[in-house]
Amino acid sequence: MKVLVELRVVQTPATSPTTTLLLTPRREVVRTLVVASAPALAIYAASRLVVLALMALVAKVRHHALGHYLTRWDSHWYIQIARHGYAHAIPRGHGSVAQVNLGFFPLLPLLIRLTHWMTRLSFPASGEAVTFVAGAFAAVGVWWMVRDHYGEKIATRATALVFVSPAAVVFSFVYTEGLIIALASITLLALHRRRWILAGVAAALATACDPVASAIIAPCAIAAYTAWRSERDARAWWAPALAPVGIGLFFMYLWIHTGSPLSWYLAQRAGWQAGPMGTGVFYAIYRLFNSGVHDLNSLVKTFAFFAAVGIVVLWRRVRPPLTWTAYAGAVLVFGFLSPIVGISPRLLLRGFPLFAIVAAGVSRQRFVVILTLSALAMCVLSVASTSIAWTP
Repeated sequence: MKVLVELRVVQTPATSPTTTLLLTPRREVVRTLVVASAPALAIYAASRLVVLALMALVAKVRHHALGHYLTRWDSHWYIQIARHGYAHAIPRGHGSVAQVNLGFFPLLPLLIRLTHWMTRLSFPASGEAVTFVAGAFAAVGVWWMVRDHYGEKIATRATALVFVSPAAVVFSFVYTEGLIIALASITLLALHRRRWILAGVAAALATACDPVASAIIAPCAIAAYTAWRSERDARAWWAPALAPVGIGLFFMYLWIHTGSPLSWYLAQRAGWQAGPMGTGVFYAIYRLFNSGVHDLNSLVKTFAFFAAVGIVVLWRRVRPPLTWTAYAGAVLVFGFLSPIVGISPRLLLRGFPLFAIVAAGVSRQRFVVILTLSALAMCVLSVASTSIAWTP
């Protein structure tokens, strides 16, 4: 019988022991990954169902298609880039007359165009497909990143706070938040596990999403320096070396395409980000006291600012990994530097380790209260985003 078994293995190489040993662990790893990630995916799916149900209801009442509300605001620009490419020049003037798609980064439009080419879906549908999948990866990435440091319970809490946050409606738009959080969480997880090249590649892709995502360069540099100083691990420098490649290639493309590597900055200043740098936070507070609660944009930005201050205080108790602090801190700096954005709920989403600090630093009772209030705010802002009351 022993000889017969050996002959069968030789005659059917497709079922050889070597092949089986190679395939089975991979299947087990995938199965384990999917099962372990189920809480994150369930949270993501539930939050999307709530948001889409609310917006579908608004669309029905106002006699619009649901897609009308999912492809507004910045979604319009990303879809336009995917469909037509970048403009060659910035229109004269300031404000809305000068707005042009040069003010947006390329990774999301590239993925939309690729999806359109592969599936023949319309450009808006391709954008929705890309952002929905990116959001799912973001949920899984956040969950595993937090799990590595605080365990599964806190990971589930943190994922819930991110995807039921006040600005979580943007995960249903053709926006970059899903991509940024997915790639940044992969980077931070890879840095913790000392997968330097993976961290660098993920960070490079993140910096091609949005200027704020360039904050991911900071933890790459800190992790590399720490590894070099403690262990003389030269491979760690791959992470900070690769991280700026995404934004660097985009600026190089702009230089060739428009004649200036600063076209993104100039387009933002002309069309959106007018005013002195570093005044966004104070302008929102001033507008709130001047206009009262009728100015919803200033109201939510002011609340977001004080929430960020509270999280910074909580940080001293939780003491999260230095890489998380570097990334979230750099994101907050971007918000402070902006003349318009300030510390908005959407900006806090990009600094998602902040939510993990809350998840790890508060009691169960306080977590339930925070999550409930956050969910209510998400519902209110989801409806507000269908009008000009709130600009997501």
